Amino acid sequence: MKDIKINIALIAHDGKKPEMVSFVLNNQEFLANANLYATGTTGSKIEKEGLKVNKLLSGPVGGDAQIASMAATGELDLIIFFRDPLDKHPHEPDVQMLMRLCDVYNIPLATNPKAAYYLIRGIIAVFEHKK
Repeated sequence: MKDIKINIALIAHDGKKPEMVSFVLNNQEFLANANLYATGTTGSKIEKEGLKVNKLLSGPVGGDAQIASMAATGELDLIIFFRDPLDKHPHEPDVQMLMRLCDVYNIPLATNPKAAYYLIRGIIAVFEHKK
């Protein structure tokens, strides 16, 4: 899998950060070979687990918008955003913009661990098929 080099953004609302850390640890072999980008706090938690990550601003102060900009300019191949649908978020317009841009620019978006798991398995299968 070392020949797979894709750009992945990782975002998690506060209540979902433990799930993101668990997901990263369970998929470390794949993610260690990707270029990772993350919003500030999520990125810090991922770094503590030993993965290299390019940290952007925290989500509420512009990190979601930064990732949306990267999506719009073709810099990302996949976005994994563990959203907390049961909590209110003051930066919800940024979240909606990010999700809309994923649809506009045809960027795969996983909003929960199971969807992220299957997207990653699909990417691995495509790259293995090309060998």
